[in-house]
Amino acid sequence: MNTMSSQGSSPIPAEVWDQQEMRDALARREISSVYRLLRRHGVSQRQIAALTGQSQSEVSEILKGRQVMAYDVLTRIAVGLGVPRGYMGLAYDETTAVRVAATADSPHPEEDESVKRRKFLAHAAAVTVGAAVFGADSGSWVSHPTQTPAPGRIGMTDVRQVEAATRALRALDYQYGGGSCRDAVVAQLSWGQQMLGASSTDVVRQRLYVALADLHNLAGWTSFDTGLMDSARNHFGQALDLAKQGENEALMANILYRMGRVYLHQNAPDDALKVFQLGQLAAQNSGSELAVGILCANEAWAYAKMGSDEQALKLLGRARDEFSRANVAEAPAWAKFFNEIDLSSMIGTVHTELAQTVDAKYTRTAIPALSKAINNFGDEYARSRSFNLTSMAINHLLEGDIDHGAKIGRQAVDLSESLKSVRTKQRMEPLRQEAEKRRNNPEARELADRVARFTGTESAA
Repeated sequence: MNTMSSQGSSPIPAEVWDQQEMRDALARREISSVYRLLRRHGVSQRQIAALTGQSQSEVSEILKGRQVMAYDVLTRIAVGLGVPRGYMGLAYDETTAVRVAATADSPHPEEDESVKRRKFLAHAAAVTVGAAVFGADSGSWVSHPTQTPAPGRIGMTDVRQVEAATRALRALDYQYGGGSCRDAVVAQLSWGQQMLGASSTDVVRQRLYVALADLHNLAGWTSFDTGLMDSARNHFGQALDLAKQGENEALMANILYRMGRVYLHQNAPDDALKVFQLGQLAAQNSGSELAVGILCANEAWAYAKMGSDEQALKLLGRARDEFSRANVAEAPAWAKFFNEIDLSSMIGTVHTELAQTVDAKYTRTAIPALSKAINNFGDEYARSRSFNLTSMAINHLLEGDIDHGAKIGRQAVDLSESLKSVRTKQRMEPLRQEAEKRRNNPEARELADRVARFTGTESAA
């Protein structure tokens, strides 16, 4: 009956979810096992279908072993059946993060953020150059999840499964934001991590180190995108260790590039620059001009945030040179995303930063570069397009073209509302501030209020 779709009339006693076998199945997100256990408790296929909003044929396929991976489907099943969301790792809370993969967002809440940044930097330096360049390497912030029973032996097929899952989940992150897939990434990581305890050939083990490093790398990035900074740092730290064990300098460069972006986002450009410079060492060791160019562009961004236009422009020039010389076919997989569109995006971003920190004249370079990026980013890069629209709106406001800036700003909000990304909201704060400065203009006032509503920030009176 349709009335069974409401949680309040669920025929499933609450204590069912606390039985150990059920808890284990929920933690692994093995929905087929969950459904089979429910059948043992007398819940029919028809009842499961009614509660979850699925067809009976879907329920039947899942009972036969079909996997359920999509975040929204898992959420709908949990809500429909009345499963405590944390039992499936679907809630963004401390308890869930600890239970699923021991990556709580605040393992040391008493520490200042700057202290945590320095600890990561010390660890990154120790891993990258083999010496604690920036102080003693504590490493205490790196979590060590309890190992679950591992398969006796793994082969290259098992590693390829990890790599394939990482590619698929990364595509979801690019298109919909980290909130669309972070829990699935952490769950996949919890499963993949146990393979470290299995026996394998040396070739398989080295590739496993790299595959798990990249999965931790994605977990760090999606954690960052959902505002879980400590979790991001933990995952990036473990990714760096595994990439080092896998002897993959290119991946180490990628991990450090991403952690540097976290620090840029936190408005700590000096620490970001140090991390980018460590990444630059790894990129140069990898022999990839493209990876070197990406690190140069991001170093330029850090200098721009510090108001150093001479250094920023110098490094942007080097990024262009490295890009022009790069052989994309031979570049590491992570760097291949960086094409002419991304280079234009970075040029626009750096000049937008300079327009805000040094001189509004830099809008003249920022606007055409951003326009090229915006017009060429496809739907699969919706988040990047959102960032560029935000920057474009800021430039037009700085130029005094308020009506056009407000129009583009509204487009940025429209696009961002479809994304599960805390970062897109936070990146809009400079836009809100620029609109607030021009509040006597009705278009700017409306934009400031709209951004404030979207980001949850109260606008000035």
